[in-house]
Amino acid sequence: MALSYKARRRWSLVILLVGLPVYIGLAWFLLSLFERPSILLELGIYIALGVVWAVPFRAVFKGVGQADPDASSDE
Repeated sequence: MALSYKARRRWSLVILLVGLPVYIGLAWFLLSLFERPSILLELGIYIALGVVWAVPFRAVFKGVGQADPDASSDE
């Protein structure tokens, strides 16, 4: 099921404003359960987690920053 442009825009806002902070908190909590690794390993873990969260949402974010393709051009 393909999402419309407006639906993708709304979902992208929900994901960024609600989902991302929840994901950051969860990742931070889970990493605090373990003994602190070296700074380079910890940085690598945070970078990997920062990339991994966006992979399932690529379709939602695709083209959201562009103009609405369905809008009529009355200019």
